[in-house]
Amino acid sequence: MYYSKLPIFLVLFLCSLPFTSCSQLSEKLNSNTDFLNTPLVSEIYTADPSAHIFNDRIYIYASHDIESGGIEDDSGNHFNMIDYHVLSMNLDGSDVTVHPVGLSVDDVSWAKSKFWAPDAAYKDGTYYLYYPAKDANNIFRLGVATSTKPEGPFSPQPSPMKGSYSIDPAVFVDDDGSAYIYFGGIWGGQLQRWESGSYDENGSLKDMGVPDNPAILPRMAKLTGDMLEFAEEVKSIEILDKQGSPILTKDLDRRFFEAPWIHKHNGIYYMSYSTGDTHLIAYATSDNPYGPYTYQGVLNEPVQGWTNHHSTLKVGGQWFFFYHDTEISGKTHLRNVKFTTFRHNFDGSINAIKTYFGNDWRF
Repeated sequence: MYYSKLPIFLVLFLCSLPFTSCSQLSEKLNSNTDFLNTPLVSEIYTADPSAHIFNDRIYIYASHDIESGGIEDDSGNHFNMIDYHVLSMNLDGSDVTVHPVGLSVDDVSWAKSKFWAPDAAYKDGTYYLYYPAKDANNIFRLGVATSTKPEGPFSPQPSPMKGSYSIDPAVFVDDDGSAYIYFGGIWGGQLQRWESGSYDENGSLKDMGVPDNPAILPRMAKLTGDMLEFAEEVKSIEILDKQGSPILTKDLDRRFFEAPWIHKHNGIYYMSYSTGDTHLIAYATSDNPYGPYTYQGVLNEPVQGWTNHHSTLKVGGQWFFFYHDTEISGKTHLRNVKFTTFRHNFDGSINAIKTYFGNDWRF
């Protein structure tokens, strides 16, 4: 594992964990003046990290970036990932492992291309990998694959999840064991083409048709007991301002773009998400997994690179934030996973996480 200018409370936390040497951590700190944290791995390019604890080990389900040669445009053609490698490490950050390919697009009969951001869940001895891919009609669907090991290899279901569409699946398992899947992304994620209830292949790639209209919303559904299908009709998740009004399309600092993620703290549900072309990770809160969610603020300031996609994970009493940027390559489509810490304030709010050293974090 590599460490850069980690916040001192992260160093102290890691030093408090078993088998962690503070002297070893200190030796790994470097003097990089731009990035506050260092890439987790450099053997491959990784992005969109979804982190979970399974078997007392942290597993990170991430996109695997490769050089595709695609033209950079609003449909995301320069992102053309074809397989998933699971990353894992001990709870103290040691023994970072890049596992062999867990699932390839060639393994999935219905999938044509674009293995974008995945997530995972566990139930009754089975690990579930949720992933988006484009089908033969160039439409994003969500698939599920299963394994008896958290790192795979995973065996895909023969068909995509019934009624699924768009990208960025994220599964949240509540305290009572109920599992919910959240998903959606606009522009390249195609969500704007589903606003009529069915797919419109001629729909715009943008979401700015009527700026004063309420913004396009993320989607969710409860999962069936076997974790393989939606147990109900897909629902939109309302995101409101503190006055109870919908966030508008033109509100680029607060509107939903992609990458919904749920975590729960002190009985409150936190939905964080990317705002897209303003490059923020925003967060909103609710007392119900279905929402409505009330916008609260910025969770993560912009990172180097066009995309900003994340997950959160509690290890012991400390919350961790996993994200990506482009420190290694300097290229938008070749990203690297990192992590840092954050905390909830006494009132439940979260101070914006800084991942760039200095005042000018706007790339």
